[in-house]
Amino acid sequence: MAIHVYDTYATASSGKILHFDVLMRVKDDDLAVKYAKAWLADIGEPDANVKSGNCAFCHTTADLPQYDQALNQKGYAIYKLEGCPE
Repeated sequence: MAIHVYDTYATASSGKILHFDVLMRVKDDDLAVKYAKAWLADIGEPDANVKSGNCAFCHTTADLPQYDQALNQKGYAIYKLEGCPE
């Protein structure tokens, strides 16, 4: 099954930029922003600023088995790029 990748930037309350991809099985811009905000809240950044313009569809890729569990449980997975906590 295809995975849709949303390249996302958020600004933490400290001003730090977080760069990550939101991975989903459906292509839905609004849902990608919702999932980005949910993940930010999960990592302790509920007030981080992420806008639809900062969460843009990037590409579609083949299934990524390493993300199946998160995709099945939450509907999304996060691929951390820059500035994200381990």
